[in-house]
Amino acid sequence: MNVLFVHQNFPGQFKHLAPALARQSHRVVALHINACPHMPGVQLVRYQPQGRAGQDTHRWVRDLEIKTLRAEAAYRAARQLQQDGFTPDVIVAHPAWGESLFLSQVWPAARIGIYCEFFYQAQGADVGFDPEFPGADPDVGCRLQMKNANYELHFARAHAGIAPTHWQASQFPESFVSRIAVIHDGIRTDKVCPNPEARLQLQTRNGPIAVGRGDEVITFVNRNLEPYRGYHQFMRALPAILKARPQARVVIIGGNEVSYGATPPHRADGQPQTWREIFLNEVKGELDLSRVHFVGKVPYADYLRVLQVSTVHVYLTYPFVLSWSLLEAMSAGCAIVASDTTPVREAVRHGETGQLVDFFDPAALAGQVIALCENPTERARLGEQARAFAVENYDLETRCLPRQIGWVQDLANA
Repeated sequence: MNVLFVHQNFPGQFKHLAPALARQSHRVVALHINACPHMPGVQLVRYQPQGRAGQDTHRWVRDLEIKTLRAEAAYRAARQLQQDGFTPDVIVAHPAWGESLFLSQVWPAARIGIYCEFFYQAQGADVGFDPEFPGADPDVGCRLQMKNANYELHFARAHAGIAPTHWQASQFPESFVSRIAVIHDGIRTDKVCPNPEARLQLQTRNGPIAVGRGDEVITFVNRNLEPYRGYHQFMRALPAILKARPQARVVIIGGNEVSYGATPPHRADGQPQTWREIFLNEVKGELDLSRVHFVGKVPYADYLRVLQVSTVHVYLTYPFVLSWSLLEAMSAGCAIVASDTTPVREAVRHGETGQLVDFFDPAALAGQVIALCENPTERARLGEQARAFAVENYDLETRCLPRQIGWVQDLANA
C-alpha cells in the first residue's frame, strides 16, 4: 500500500502512525513545509507556498486565500511526485492549512482520510464562552463560516475522517459526522508513568533546590499561558491556595506567546505585554512569589518530571481541543483538578478520575486543590484511577495505534 501523509508541520498528529505503516513495509511519503529532519521509512517531500494574501482581499476571505496558496504549492509538489511514479492508495491529511484541497485532482482514485481537529462554531464552543473577553467582532459568525469553508471543501472529496475525541467529532456537520472515527492520537503510557523517585530542580533566589514526591507541588501546564487554557482563573486561585498551604510550591509550564484567541492589550504607555504578566500583576501583591516558579517551555523529559512530582495538577480549558497534557497527567498518575467543560468531561469523571470545578470559580478551584493537598489517600485514589483510565482508553501501543492502522487499512479497502 502507498500512503501519502499531508501535514504542514509533519509529523504532527501522525508521529506514530506514519512510521508504524512504514515498519509494515508500506511505502510512506509525507508532504510538508516544516518537518522533523528524519523519520525512518518515511520519504519527506517539501513544498513551498508562493505569495501571500492580497491587501485588497476581503478580510473574511483572507484566511481561505492563504490556504489556497498552500494548496496550490502542495498540488504542484504532488504533480511532481506523480511524474516520478508515485501513486498513493490512501491520502491521510490534516486539512487545517489547506494543503490537501486539490490532491484529488492529481490522484482521483486515491482514498482520502482527513484529521478532524476542530470545526468552529459561533455559539456553544469556545467563541463567546468567557464573558471576560467578549470580543469586538459583531460579525464573528460570518468570519467563522468562511474559516470553516476549507473543511467544507474537503468533505465532498474525503472518504473518511478521524478525530481524537467524541466532543471534537461532534462539532462537525451532521452530514460528515457519520464518516468520522473517534481514535485518539495515543499516549505512551509506558513512558508517561508514575515515578516515585523523580526529582525536579527549581531555581530560587537562594540557589537551586530539588523537589520530589515527598514535597507539595502544584502544577499547571499550557503551551502558552493564556485565557483559552484558564491561566487567568488559575492565577486568581493561587493566593488562597498558597495561604492555606504554606509549604506548597507552584510550578507553571508555558510560554508567553498566544496559541489561541486574542492577543493581549498593550499597556497604558503603548508597550506590548503578555497574558502572563497581566494576570500575574493582578494577584502578585497577594502571593509569596518565592514559591511560584514560572519555568517557561521546557524539554519533554523535564515536563514529565514536573508531572511525576506533582501533588495536585490543574487543567483548565475553554470548550476547545483537548490538550495532550491532560491525558499525560492522567497517565502519570496525577491527582487532577480540571474545569467542568465539555471536552474535559470525556476524560475526567468527577470523583473518579479527577475533580471538576466551574471554570469561572477560582474560589472553588482553590478549595478543591487545598482539599486534595490535605488528603493523600484521596490523591492516591484519584491518581490511580486516572492512570487506569488513560491506559485503558488512550494507550498508544495497545489501543490507539492499532485502531489508527486499522482505520487506514479500512480506508484503502473500502
